[in-house]
Amino acid sequence: MRALAFLAVALGFVGCGGGSSSEGEVVAAFYPLAWATVQVAGPSSGVVDLTTPGAEPHDVELSPRDVETVRDADLVVYLGGGFQPALEEAVAGREKPSLDLLPESGDPHIWLDPVRFSNAVGEIGRALDRPSAAAKLQASLAELDAAYRRGLATCERRTFVTTHAAFGRLAARYGLTELSVAGRSPEVEPSPRELQELIDAVRASGATIVFAEPLLSDDVAETVAREAGVRLATLDPIEGLSQDRLDAGEDYLSVMRDNLGALREALGCR
Repeated sequence: MRALAFLAVALGFVGCGGGSSSEGEVVAAFYPLAWATVQVAGPSSGVVDLTTPGAEPHDVELSPRDVETVRDADLVVYLGGGFQPALEEAVAGREKPSLDLLPESGDPHIWLDPVRFSNAVGEIGRALDRPSAAAKLQASLAELDAAYRRGLATCERRTFVTTHAAFGRLAARYGLTELSVAGRSPEVEPSPRELQELIDAVRASGATIVFAEPLLSDDVAETVAREAGVRLATLDPIEGLSQDRLDAGEDYLSVMRDNLGALREALGCR
C-alpha cells in the first residue's frame, strides 16, 4: 500500500492530503476514527487518515486526489451531520460501503464519551468483520469509562469552561455542565455581549479554570480567564494530534486519561 503523504508507523495509519490511492484501503475521516479503525483492523492495515496530523478536521478541504482516494477505498469511516461537509459530498458519490458513525443529528463529538465511542467501535468491528478485535478495544473503553465515573464522582464543582462546545456528550455522561466560549464550531467567536455574559457565567459558576485546546487559538479563552480571575489550562478534544505528539507515543487513551486529570483538578474532585 502506497503512503499518501507519510506513514505513522507507530499507529499503523497513513496520512492523506494530496497522494495517490491504492486498492484495498480503508479511509477514516480524522484522528479518533482512524485510531479506532487501526485498533480493530490491526497495526499493519495501513488505514488512511484523511486529516493531516495537527490539522483541525472542521477545516479539511479535499483535493481531487483526496476525492479519488475516498471514491476508491473499500470502506470509508466518517461522521455525518455536517461535521465535514466536503467528505460527506465525496462519500455520496461512492459505490462501495461507507460507515456513518453519526447517522442522527446532534453533537458529533461521540469519541469524547467512552460509552458512545464503544458503540461506534462495535460498528467498525462489524463493518470490517473483526468483532473480536472490536471487543478488545471496547473492553479498554469500558475501563476508561469506569475511571471517569470514579474520578468525577465526588467533586466540589460540576461546571467546567471550554473553548468550544466539544465536551457536551462527556459532560452529560458524567453529570457535569459545560460552558463554552464558542458553539460547536470552533471558528465561531462570541460577540462582545456574549463574551461578557460568558465572563459573568464563569464567575457565577465558581469555576477556577478556563480550558483552551491545542489546535485552536487561546486568545478568547485567555481573555475570559483573565477577566473572570481564573487560570488557563488545556483540555484536549482529541480532534487531531500533531506528528510530534504521535511520535512521542501519545494516543487517544493517553490523552483521555490526561483530560480526566485536568477535569479533576478543575472541578476539585477527591
